[in-house]
Amino acid sequence: MSYNGPAIIEHWRAHLALDRRRSTHTVRAYVATAERLIAFLEEHRGEPVTGTLLAALDQADLRAFLTRRRLDGIGNLSAARELSAVRGFLTFTGGENARVPQLKGPRVKRGLPRPVSPDEAVALAGDIAETAREGWIGARDWAVLLLLYGAGLRIGEAMGLNGDVLPLGDTLRVTGKRNKTRVVPLLPQVRAAIEAYVDQCPWPTAREEPLFRGARGGPLSAALIRRAVQGARGRLGLSERTTPHALRHSFATHLLARGADLRSLQELLGHASLSSTQVYTQVDAAHLLDIYRNAHPRA
Repeated sequence: MSYNGPAIIEHWRAHLALDRRRSTHTVRAYVATAERLIAFLEEHRGEPVTGTLLAALDQADLRAFLTRRRLDGIGNLSAARELSAVRGFLTFTGGENARVPQLKGPRVKRGLPRPVSPDEAVALAGDIAETAREGWIGARDWAVLLLLYGAGLRIGEAMGLNGDVLPLGDTLRVTGKRNKTRVVPLLPQVRAAIEAYVDQCPWPTAREEPLFRGARGGPLSAALIRRAVQGARGRLGLSERTTPHALRHSFATHLLARGADLRSLQELLGHASLSSTQVYTQVDAAHLLDIYRNAHPRA
């Protein structure tokens, strides 16, 4: 790509919005990263940025960029997300023969099991979607992970959805353990993600066929999603406890923190026993204790 900086940015924006069908928030964040990188390189290299210059970047250039961003005050998670966005941008500008410098991102300090924050959940899903080998696969993975976080589904429940759930409404009927069915609310963002995937999927969505398809058209494997999450958490520096099931765990904890009662949460999660749901009260208490310790001057 031999265009200059502004033209490259506009092509990147169009690629994210039209080809990859990323959300407005994701497009804005990834474009902002690309703009910061180009502005830094123009100062760092002392010349206008072109596709040729971007293709010639090395580890030292990326390390210098991240150092500048650190001086701007960003933390480990933001730095990891910035690096992930830069990799996606350089892969796009380099085309099929792109050679993106390999640079290990910062790691986030590990601790006791804690819910994945909303920012981390979106960053995780976005990283997996952006690194997918095809646009429709990225849209699929984005939809699956938002479904786990936004509706609290188990990974097996998401994989078990068929085309008969279409067209989507405000709720979704899910079959869980012991063939027990429940109805969960479907957030507009989650519904939009699933619909975007269905529009791009090259395989038909017949009523009795799996909703989420693998690359060859068969049922999508839960193991594939787990491997994708494992790769993304390494790139973003997230804890090893960040798994697909952790997104369901976060769904429950965040609802409880916002005032949901245990009985309603039990129904949403499909727990047979209330005792299974009560564990989230302990997690929420531990989270509040952390906030107290970090915020109170005498803690």
